[in-house]
Amino acid sequence: MNIRAATSPLTRIDLNRPAAPVRIIHLGLGNFSRAHLAWYTTHAPDADRWGIAAFTGRSPDLADRLWPQNGLFHLVIRDPTGDRVELIDSLAAVHAADEHIAWLSYFADPAVCLVTSTITEAGYRSADGRLATSDPAVAADLAILRGDPAGPVGTAPAKFVAGLLARRDAGAGGISFCPCDNMPRNGDVVATVIRDAAEAVDPTLTTWIDEHVTFVTTMVDRITPRPDPHLGEFVAQVTGFADRAAVETEPFSEWVLSGRFAAGRPAWDAAGARFVDDIAPFERRKLHLLNGAHTLMAYAGPLLGCETVRDAIGHPVVGGWVEQWWTEARRSIGLPAPELDAYTDALRARFANPRIRHLLTQIGADGSQKVPIRILPVLRAERDAGRPGDASCRAVAAWVLHLRAGDAVHDSGVSGWDDVRTLPLPEAVARVLRRIGVYDPDVARLVVTLAEEMT
Repeated sequence: MNIRAATSPLTRIDLNRPAAPVRIIHLGLGNFSRAHLAWYTTHAPDADRWGIAAFTGRSPDLADRLWPQNGLFHLVIRDPTGDRVELIDSLAAVHAADEHIAWLSYFADPAVCLVTSTITEAGYRSADGRLATSDPAVAADLAILRGDPAGPVGTAPAKFVAGLLARRDAGAGGISFCPCDNMPRNGDVVATVIRDAAEAVDPTLTTWIDEHVTFVTTMVDRITPRPDPHLGEFVAQVTGFADRAAVETEPFSEWVLSGRFAAGRPAWDAAGARFVDDIAPFERRKLHLLNGAHTLMAYAGPLLGCETVRDAIGHPVVGGWVEQWWTEARRSIGLPAPELDAYTDALRARFANPRIRHLLTQIGADGSQKVPIRILPVLRAERDAGRPGDASCRAVAAWVLHLRAGDAVHDSGVSGWDDVRTLPLPEAVARVLRRIGVYDPDVARLVVTLAEEMT
């Protein structure tokens, strides 16, 4: 191996491969976006026409690591039979979150026609289906934009509106938003928060949005754990080049999209993406069978000594709870039984992949954003059908026990919920159920019973 190469980053000069022209703006540069969106874009046959300008969500660290590498990074696919290393080259530019002038300049460019995002459910600042205008950060950003449409803002809805104001003023034409976060009807969520923010800043912008902007709903699926600390060393051994931004993921990948693109898109379908008219059943399949099982394991697994998804699915008790959850959850998905059978078969193999170390603590963060969309729809469907919802209640019970753990909780959405930790269990359960909008005496009793069984 060339010693200099092994300690130097790979650059586009080494590849003799210039960056594609920027036509996509991405907000929320992180591991998943690079294992999924960037991967599909790299594999599209017209990838040389669709470069991504990616902005970090908060910390500039990843942009700092990718900049010397010209946005290039390696994706390590952890197959049970062995690792595969792929070079991903679709990031044409990388920026820190606060590079606001660059953000506005991309929106004002007619060549840019697509905005993607992976900022987690909380990043869209949606509350009860509308923009959370009472959120201090949102309120402050809207005030900034009312005074200066190009003023620096930090929340995603305000960033989007600032960009659209710049695009309208530049006469740059149509653009589409294509969120890639695990939220039902994520395109509708983005449309709502953007329109609410536009109405608060400049009501005339909403008319322009209706005429020039479209919103695509997506379902994304690829397990992407936090990278192993020694991943860069492994990539250097395989490729001969240092990579400070390598990512690892599983072999499985799925992307389902629904909606109209205002000004084009990459040929993602040729890379395996699926375009459908009705995305709702696919959203429910993913959110309930995969994400719901993840949430159950994230809170129930540690109670029985499990640290990773593989530990949990292989545990005779926790694995059994997951099977019960799947039986309950699949009743309300609305897809044929053979398709659901194939999906759960694949999940068993994916969860047990010995090459993926997916920490339950990583999955368990921000449960207040995840439980309502991954667990509660199944609970409500079960109750509406006259069934108790045992598996759903067990997931809620495990989450309540997690909330009572105190220092182990990483969730800004439960700030001020100290009473959950200090009250007796029955009262704590009642408080949580009321806060998430599913309080019922029978549900409360069942959640308490299951929580006591798990402790």
